Amino acid sequence: MWVAPSLLSCDFSCLREEIEDVVRGGADLLHLDVMDGHFVPNLTFGPMIVKAIRKLTRLPLDAHLMIENPEKWVDRFIEAGADWISFHFEACRDPISLAKYLKEKKIKAGLAINPGTPFESVKDILREFDFILVMTVNPGFGGQRFMKEVVEKIERIHSYLGGEIPIEVDGGINAETVEYVLKAGATIIVSGSYIFGSPDRKYAIDSLRRENGDKGKA
Repeated sequence: MWVAPSLLSCDFSCLREEIEDVVRGGADLLHLDVMDGHFVPNLTFGPMIVKAIRKLTRLPLDAHLMIENPEKWVDRFIEAGADWISFHFEACRDPISLAKYLKEKKIKAGLAINPGTPFESVKDILREFDFILVMTVNPGFGGQRFMKEVVEKIERIHSYLGGEIPIEVDGGINAETVEYVLKAGATIIVSGSYIFGSPDRKYAIDSLRRENGDKGKA
């Protein structure tokens, strides 16, 4: 499994040092929470910050677009250097077409799913994507409580896909809650507050893995 520190929780006054710290700690990719103040009530950063982050690391950049009409914005994030782009089922008019477009651009396409969105609503389009991002908190703010009731949906997605497509999980993940999502079939773990709130980022990242130091496939 892979660990993706969410930069939303880092100290942006020393961004280079924060990124270097989690890279040394064994991060596999960096998760970038993009919020527009419309689809979610918070506002974070856009392509300009992604472009700046791109200059600081060779790790893949995983841009999670919590924005309305993501099809209008993906080109800007591609140009900024994002390698993976996920967008919300609830915010996109034609998820399949956008997934195909991203793949044509050699970008990994992810479908993000809110806690309240049922498995049945997305079942028929899951295989159109390179990865599935399941939210275990309501999107919009960091530091929220893990919603254990979403674990069943992760299990259903994993069973339906037969392990063929990676499942990323984001929201309230720490050394305790990670066990629920790993057992359910998650293979990419996003964690913000837990990692960046730790004085030892390597220890925090290792504690999220099934086995310390495990660098298996996502």
